[in-house]
Amino acid sequence: MATAEQLYESVEGLTIPALLRRNAQRFAERPALTTGIGPDAGTLSWSQLRAEVAALTRGLTALGLKRGDRMLVAMSKRAEHWVTDLAAIHVGVLPCSTYDTLSTEQIGAVARHSAATILVLEGKEQLERWQPILQDQPNLRAVVVLDWDAAPPHDPRLVSYAAVRGAVPPDDAAFEALTDAVTPDQPLALVYTSGTTGAPKGVVLSHRNVIHESLMQDQLVPVPEHPRSVAYLPLAHIAERVLGIYMPICNAGHVTICPEPDQFLSALLTVRPQGLFGVPRVWEKLAAGLKARLATLDEQQSEAVAQAQKIALEVYRLRSEGKDIPIGLVEPLEQLDEQVMRPLRKAVGLEDCRRAFSGAAPIPAAVLEFLASVGLPVYEVWGLSETTGAATVSTPEVFSLGSVGRAGPGIEVREAGDGELLVRGPVVFLGYLQADGRIESATDAEGWLPTGDVGTVDSRGLVTITDRKKEIIITDAGKNIAPTRIETLLRAHPLVAQAVAIGDRRRYVTALLVLDEDMAPAWARANGIDGCDLEALSRHPVVLSALDEAVAEANAVLSRAEQVKKHLVLAGPWTAESGELTPKLSLRRRAIDELHAATIKSMYT
Repeated sequence: MATAEQLYESVEGLTIPALLRRNAQRFAERPALTTGIGPDAGTLSWSQLRAEVAALTRGLTALGLKRGDRMLVAMSKRAEHWVTDLAAIHVGVLPCSTYDTLSTEQIGAVARHSAATILVLEGKEQLERWQPILQDQPNLRAVVVLDWDAAPPHDPRLVSYAAVRGAVPPDDAAFEALTDAVTPDQPLALVYTSGTTGAPKGVVLSHRNVIHESLMQDQLVPVPEHPRSVAYLPLAHIAERVLGIYMPICNAGHVTICPEPDQFLSALLTVRPQGLFGVPRVWEKLAAGLKARLATLDEQQSEAVAQAQKIALEVYRLRSEGKDIPIGLVEPLEQLDEQVMRPLRKAVGLEDCRRAFSGAAPIPAAVLEFLASVGLPVYEVWGLSETTGAATVSTPEVFSLGSVGRAGPGIEVREAGDGELLVRGPVVFLGYLQADGRIESATDAEGWLPTGDVGTVDSRGLVTITDRKKEIIITDAGKNIAPTRIETLLRAHPLVAQAVAIGDRRRYVTALLVLDEDMAPAWARANGIDGCDLEALSRHPVVLSALDEAVAEANAVLSRAEQVKKHLVLAGPWTAESGELTPKLSLRRRAIDELHAATIKSMYT
């Protein structure tokens, strides 16, 4: 494992444009970026990707953009999105990808706050959503439109992407000069937090931030050279920016863009990625799919799998406790994994996955143990947009169920007096963008960043998150309760997609349970319920009885003050569009309180 000093040394002096140039020179013909799944997919090599970036960079310069300007990008997951982002940083422009779930009001707020001088839109959908706010943006010089056929006529600020890309003849010397002019501590990207508890803030990251984060993960949990990966999260999400853009540039990997959520499994089966990050719902659904496959095995196969699972789970639990693995378990596990478990993982495209991470929210221990039992151990990480993603990382060598790993090399995590976790190190962002263009640091005089998360650091350095500082429930009896602990227990049932614990300034804790739109119908069929939609299932006595039992099981391990006294089942689904979730699928607690006020009130009358 790399030391902090070794990691610092490997990062020093590097920038994303310099690494892109290295890849184009050393790995010119290797695949860099593939868009789409199947026979119609298109691939750019590293030399082709850099050539596209160079062409657009020249065009952006011709539009009058200069270092320090801001650019907003509203585009789906496609190669031009990557090219636009990388071209901007060569100019010294600060790019920001926006979530496609933003309301018109939120779009206007981001546009005004960023004072963007250029906006890049994909086509008709984006034009329709952004048109209402364009007249109120005094700093906006140009709107670049990728699908020019969708652009309305006679708007002088609109220019086609193709025209910008082809505006200036090639000038290799000028492009190399721009590459050389970028410095490690220069602002690289602007990421607006998704706003679980308030208005989004503009997080500004540097080249040093993202390169340290990328190389740190590669060194903590190595993958083969030129690793394969799938980009399926929005590029507005810090995880995808690191995993889909910066890390592949650092390790010359091959990214396949999964354009649509319903193509995710197809993408896994096509790419066979060697690393995968997912929020808990991703892993929960993969676990459910694997369980469904196990149910189709014959008796002999089931017995072989059960034997392999028993050994794999025993080894996983020993590692979680920091204990040595008996030699007598190592060889049988390797044989059973190759003969029994690898074919199972192959069915979901993860037989070669060496680095599987979960983050953004707690994941039920039962899901982690099941995945580990089929040879797919998933390790929790923790961090924020402000820490460039993961500040702590669980590794095969050091992890514990319920913890989110240790601080990465060069990073420090400590508890404040009130239990809030503080982070210091090279992944801590430059600061928040202010409306006047300044970047205001969020750290104290010693460089410590308050994270808003409450947790502990044990003797092994393992960090455990107990809750968000601002989300702790304080009942009217004065009891402090962490809702995420309750919610994680409730979400362990396959029927439940989301669970929200309620009780702040109230007499007792209640919960809303939202049915999983994919798993609930399958569970219903397996339990003899046919022909019911989600709304009907949310009222079906068999479903309600099963969730009564799930709540009782959760209450059995909760303290008296934490126990859920009443609960209601909702059909859902909850999405970012319906308002209850952020784009990264975190709960919007304030919005839930408002949207479901009458339902919540009914549990206290």
